[in-house]
Amino acid sequence: MFKLATALTLLAAPAFASGLDITVAGQANGVIHVDLLEDLAPQHVAQIEAIAAEGGYDNVVFHRVIDGFMAQTGDVEFGKADGDVARAGTGGSAMPDIPAEFTTDRSFDRGVVGMARSQDPNSANSQFFIMFAPGPFLDGQYTIVGEVTEGMEIVDQIKRGEGANGAVSDAPDVMTSVVVTE
Repeated sequence: MFKLATALTLLAAPAFASGLDITVAGQANGVIHVDLLEDLAPQHVAQIEAIAAEGGYDNVVFHRVIDGFMAQTGDVEFGKADGDVARAGTGGSAMPDIPAEFTTDRSFDRGVVGMARSQDPNSANSQFFIMFAPGPFLDGQYTIVGEVTEGMEIVDQIKRGEGANGAVSDAPDVMTSVVVTE
């Protein structure tokens, strides 16, 4: 886990980065580039960048993957591939939850990246998801933080989960590294 003081300092600094390079290994192998949308969700983007800069997303599994819907990852507390991933999806980071930054300017289309949360709209923390297909029913309910601009074919190969909640229980794909790009 990274240091909270460092993360808070990064949150206070202006955002210079414009994206993430996510290296994936497992059934899917390759790099996914995400353009981050600081103008739509500045607090969420700052938190994602802070977690990535400290290596918090490295070695985190895609724990919930629903065919035709989305692939979810980012549980830096319980989602490490070298840990017990049975609780993946129930944790976050040492940073505080973020107030919702909903927009009506963008829709949850294929390749859009959104923040996962609990029933509380202001509970997003570290987990995010990438859309396989349009999901306009999420519009105004979840914060949009970015969009995949390269590597959507890698996203399409991510191992699918089972059951209604899409839990990936056996050998989930892993974000081996997540690097903030300019």
